[in-house]
Amino acid sequence: MKRIIRATLAILALAIASPALAHPHVFVVVKSEILFDAQGRISGISQSWTFDDMYSSFVTTGASEDGKPVTTEKLQPLAEQNVGDLAEFSYFTIVKVPGQKIEFAKPQAISMREDEKKLVTLTFTLPLKNPVKADKAFNLQVYDPTYFVSFDFAKEGVVMKSAPSGCSLSMSQPAPLGESESKRLNEAFFSGLSPGADFGIKLASRATVACP
Repeated sequence: MKRIIRATLAILALAIASPALAHPHVFVVVKSEILFDAQGRISGISQSWTFDDMYSSFVTTGASEDGKPVTTEKLQPLAEQNVGDLAEFSYFTIVKVPGQKIEFAKPQAISMREDEKKLVTLTFTLPLKNPVKADKAFNLQVYDPTYFVSFDFAKEGVVMKSAPSGCSLSMSQPAPLGESESKRLNEAFFSGLSPGADFGIKLASRATVACP
C-alpha cells in the first residue's frame, strides 16, 4: 500500500510512509533505562534517542542562532509532536513478559536537545500502565518493523534504575542474516524498496531482565 512520509516528522511518522524509500533511511542510537518502583516492579522505560547528522540537520534547519545549538525550548514543540505521533507505533518500543500484555501509559518527561556536535537527542519516559514483576523474563527491544529507521543500542545502552538486589540484565544480539535475507536487504538498498514489514526484528538486539 502506498504511504507518504509527513514532511515535518521525517523519521517518526511511519504509518503513512512510502515503501519506495531506501532502507534504512534514518539511524538512531538508543539508550534505555529500565525503571523500578518502590515495590521492586518494573514501572517504565526511559528512552534517549540520538539521531544521525542528516536528520538532526533537518530538524534544526533555520532554528539555530549564530551557529550555537538550538535551545531545548525551541525544540520542545517538535519533541512533543514527535512523541505524540509515535503512540500508534507503540513508540517502536517492544516489551514482552510471558503470560502478560504490556501497555504504556501517557509518555512523560519529553524533551529534545542539540549537542555541540549538532546531533539531536529525543528523550521521553514510557510508564507502564500496570507495573510488572521481573520474576519472569522481561524483554525489551527497540526497532522499526519495516527497517525504515535503524535503531541500535549504544554500548552499555540499557541499564536498570533502582532494581532490587539480585536482578540481572543481559543483552542478546540478533543472529546473522541468512544468505537470502542479506540479498533482500542489499536489493532493498539499491532499489529503494522495503525489504519487508517484518525485517526490523531480524536486526534488533534484545535486553532481558530477570529478578529472583
